[in-house]
Amino acid sequence: MRVLIVDDERLARAELRRLLAAHPGIDIVGEAANAEQAVVQVAALQPDLLLLDVQMPGASGFDLLQALDTTPEVIFTTAFDQYALQAFEVNALDYLQKPIQATRLAAALQRAALRLGMPAAGGAAAPRKLFLRDGERCWFVALDRIRLFESEGNYTRVYFDDARPLMLRSLTQLEERLDAQRFLRASRRHIVNLAFVERMTANDTGGFDLLLPGDVTVEVSRRRAAQIRSLGL
Repeated sequence: MRVLIVDDERLARAELRRLLAAHPGIDIVGEAANAEQAVVQVAALQPDLLLLDVQMPGASGFDLLQALDTTPEVIFTTAFDQYALQAFEVNALDYLQKPIQATRLAAALQRAALRLGMPAAGGAAAPRKLFLRDGERCWFVALDRIRLFESEGNYTRVYFDDARPLMLRSLTQLEERLDAQRFLRASRRHIVNLAFVERMTANDTGGFDLLLPGDVTVEVSRRRAAQIRSLGL
């Protein structure tokens, strides 16, 4: 399991390294002292798991997650307990209060291995995720749960389950990082998860209308209709 440690305190990072040394399946791929460094390292190193401090100078751990295009699994580590509820609301694996106990860390790492479906657990790799925040509400959302991205200016509305939060990403930024075999850029305003398409019908403009759950209809422009045909839909 590839782990990135994110904590502004050097001694805290050293203590985590010491505790992790007892787990031979852990590969510490890097350290970051703040959110800005962590954003760069997550993109470059592609860790499976973040050991993430909540309160850091500048941007918090939650701010870091919001800045990531896709999110690894997360175990929060902090000296403060008032963030615990928010940590679990975003579906974090665990919330470890400093000083961290070896037994609690071991249990959290086991949950990480199970959720990731690591080879030792005999499962498949976990789907990639986005971290979304809308006011005080936060989510970790696997990409395969998202049925639609809809452009709203410099923001994108994300449709999953019964939620429709906004994220500060343009549709073009998202499209560059999505699997084109799964997510179709239907128009200037929409990217559709093809797994959620219930029906496709030709329309009067030479394109298609895609019906999604909840009676949501997305129009596919004529110039993009050829892409749908090439996918065999």
